[in-house]
Amino acid sequence: MKKIYIYTTKTCPFCHAAKDLLEKKNTAYEEIDVTGNTALRNEMSNKAKGRTSVPQIFFDDQHIGGCDDLYALESNGQLEKLIAG
Repeated sequence: MKKIYIYTTKTCPFCHAAKDLLEKKNTAYEEIDVTGNTALRNEMSNKAKGRTSVPQIFFDDQHIGGCDDLYALESNGQLEKLIAG
């Protein structure tokens, strides 16, 4: 199974929605809260090819994108395949 990382902020509704979907899939993830932390947000942006919005989701080193991207993977049946690795 792939290691999943989600860069979030405390008050982001899209972050909560992405985490909810992964929890419904019984999938463990590591949350990296970038709230007020410029260094972590810059790290996230560098890994996400310049994206600065949250959430930014990674499966191992593969950048998935944001919440909409995660839900699109779920809609087209690809999310479980990615989770399984």
